[in-house]
Amino acid sequence: MATTQGPRSTATDERGFPRFWDEERETMPRDRRDELVLARIQHQLRYVYDELPFYRRHYDAHGFHPDDVKTLEDFTRKVPVITKKMLVADQQANPPFGSYTPEIPAADLARVHGSSGTSGVPTLYGVSRRDWDRAADVHAMAQWCGGVRPSDLVQVGFPFGLFFGGWGVVQGVERIGAALFPLGVAESEKHLEFLERLRPTVFSGTPSYCMHLISVAQEAGVDLRESSVRTLLVGGEPGGSLPGTRQILEEAWGATLVDAGSTSEMYPFQTNVGCEAKTGTHIISDEVFPEIVDKDDLNVPVPEGDRGAVVYTHLWRESQPMIRFAPGDESYLTHDPCPCGRTYPRLPEGVLGRLDDMLVIRGANIFPSAIETALRSVGGFGPEFEIRVSKRGALDEILVRAEYDPGATAGDAASTEALRARGEATLKRITGIRVPVEVIAPGSLPATVFKARRVVDERARA
Repeated sequence: MATTQGPRSTATDERGFPRFWDEERETMPRDRRDELVLARIQHQLRYVYDELPFYRRHYDAHGFHPDDVKTLEDFTRKVPVITKKMLVADQQANPPFGSYTPEIPAADLARVHGSSGTSGVPTLYGVSRRDWDRAADVHAMAQWCGGVRPSDLVQVGFPFGLFFGGWGVVQGVERIGAALFPLGVAESEKHLEFLERLRPTVFSGTPSYCMHLISVAQEAGVDLRESSVRTLLVGGEPGGSLPGTRQILEEAWGATLVDAGSTSEMYPFQTNVGCEAKTGTHIISDEVFPEIVDKDDLNVPVPEGDRGAVVYTHLWRESQPMIRFAPGDESYLTHDPCPCGRTYPRLPEGVLGRLDDMLVIRGANIFPSAIETALRSVGGFGPEFEIRVSKRGALDEILVRAEYDPGATAGDAASTEALRARGEATLKRITGIRVPVEVIAPGSLPATVFKARRVVDERARA
């Protein structure tokens, strides 16, 4: 499947631009796309088994051979997954990029990026020029789906460094031909200043950072609804598809939110993006193939619509291809038709959260995203909150500390007590257990300038 150099579509949108980036590809019938996906899976399995020692060792150890895969169900049930822990260990044993990537001559190496990890030793990702060029077109297709057009000016609030982050935004915007202002992670006041000076039509950052800018704007007396921004292109963390978070961001910015994201291992390819119909995030499944599987057995598929672990596979990438990579995310998937006309499968609520972030409190499974959903649905809370988990005797306890919004809550004892009661009632309804809420003053918690870190686990110190 060749990449394109510009939009190919017979239909046009309300601004007179082609409606699709690649209409034939994006509206392909599911059965035809499944045939193409299976052919690419079989190609990739043979490639990694023959050429990449990591995969040959892994598959031989599990008694698997690429010839075993005749159907997409075979792929799920027979191919063992890979994890970040496995990749880190292999890269340490086989520097710099691990034995799960081919030798890439310097002349063919386009980019080296990475992620720091808990050890502080970066996990490196080497991307060939052919893969990087293909990725630009996929990012363009994803951003076009989200409404970015050549007439836009895109202001970027992602960092530009080792993390892939904003680089994918840059790739897509440049391929589309839109204007780009890559300010990156700067002082929040600088972003507000340039929103006024440059009048960008698209702002891109994490949901947490876009939420943080609401508070900064309020303190500066700036109404973001009066800004030129009409589209928020968010990613980098879960949350952009949560109804409460989406509503707050869209109302405060007076813009349409588009959730787009991936994981470092699956970059440089965009895996999912929202569309104008707001039905969730489309997964570009003929580029990165998604599976939703049982959380306890990653070789067991779950029925469509059921929540489970997400597993991803690169269908075209040759440098460091990920085949059945399990990032630890949870979501659910649907193939129901989307009003936008695209036939890609969708995650109706995006990525719900990370399985390793799940908290077990008094027998109840609670995700930080569920707490965020609850707080965002209660008018009066500000953007910042934290979840503190502690141990009292043999029992785990949870406390949510949430700042109030001075624009919606007076801050006196009576109003904060009423807000606390509403918050606790909503949390009990959504989580099924009583979750105490402490309402605190704005500025009590560190401001989120990139990815939110909401959970403070005090049990290890108990």
